[in-house]
Amino acid sequence: MPNIYLNDFEIKSSLYPFSATDSIAKIRLGILTIQEKWEYLTKKNIIAVEDVNELTKLDQDRIFASNIIPNHAFLEDVLKHKSHYDYSQVKILQYPWHIFQWNDWAIREDFDLITQDRVSEPIPPYVQKFGDYPVFIEPGAQLYFCTLNATDGPIYIGKNATIMEGSFIRGPFALCEGAVVKMGAKIYGATTVGPFSVVGGEIKNSVIMGCSNKAHDGYLGDSVVGYWCNIGAGSSNSNVKNNASDISIWHEASNSYVKVGQKCGLLMGSYSRCAINTSFNTGTIVGICANVFGEGLTPKYIPDFSWGYGGTDEYAFERAMDDIARWKKMKNQELSNEEKKQLRIIFEKNNLSQI
Repeated sequence: MPNIYLNDFEIKSSLYPFSATDSIAKIRLGILTIQEKWEYLTKKNIIAVEDVNELTKLDQDRIFASNIIPNHAFLEDVLKHKSHYDYSQVKILQYPWHIFQWNDWAIREDFDLITQDRVSEPIPPYVQKFGDYPVFIEPGAQLYFCTLNATDGPIYIGKNATIMEGSFIRGPFALCEGAVVKMGAKIYGATTVGPFSVVGGEIKNSVIMGCSNKAHDGYLGDSVVGYWCNIGAGSSNSNVKNNASDISIWHEASNSYVKVGQKCGLLMGSYSRCAINTSFNTGTIVGICANVFGEGLTPKYIPDFSWGYGGTDEYAFERAMDDIARWKKMKNQELSNEEKKQLRIIFEKNNLSQI
């Protein structure tokens, strides 16, 4: 079978800020990214396409929207080369807050997919596990004197991941490859900690995409954090308004605020970070490459390349790149020329839009 192509073109702005720096297919929901879900289910080469001109050159029957969350039933039709597909069989990611709202469902789906016909590493005798849902531990994972509560959902511990002593984990929960839960953490479902991320403090119903840190005390709830982010010690977000009314959040595609329900915390784009003791307002959007600091509650929307959150100062491009490079070096990685080129395009586009 030929390649399968995932198309971002018509829907990219709807999933800002998580679609700003990469294909929608790289969004993590559950244990896997959207692209990884397609790869697991089809065993085929999956290619994300962001250039509309490239799409016209491809087999149109092999192109699907990047925001489709695939499942077995849908992909059986795809693999049979059907000309029409029943999209009622799948979830279609429409808004960035769907990522945390659907994470419970997605962890369960991915857990079954990844662990089917496989045997978990044993739970160490000094780890307390209870509840009827399964726990699956990949090779190389290290668990120390922690509690795994699988009463409400499964728990997945990825390859070479670590859960330090004194941590309390409630499923559904996913700790991806190389990620670390620090001592005394309190993590509620449905939470995903992406590859090579470090977490601590209190977390609930949140997705951390990968290579990001929320390593210290503070609360993160009903939230999504992109790639290469850092949340300073003592920082917390509000996820419910004091009057319990519906929360409105900035939506890039419609250039307006949209009601999302009673719970929504922080949606932070990739390469952004905040200072210690930052207090994020209910339903706050932070764009990409923002350095967030200031007094009191943050604004509800902090644009790309912000310096502070007063709305007037810009994070100078070369300074931002130098800072990102240092953060990446801390995880033994480098800022690539391709990343820098892509971020410059976004930086210059934002500047032009303000003229």
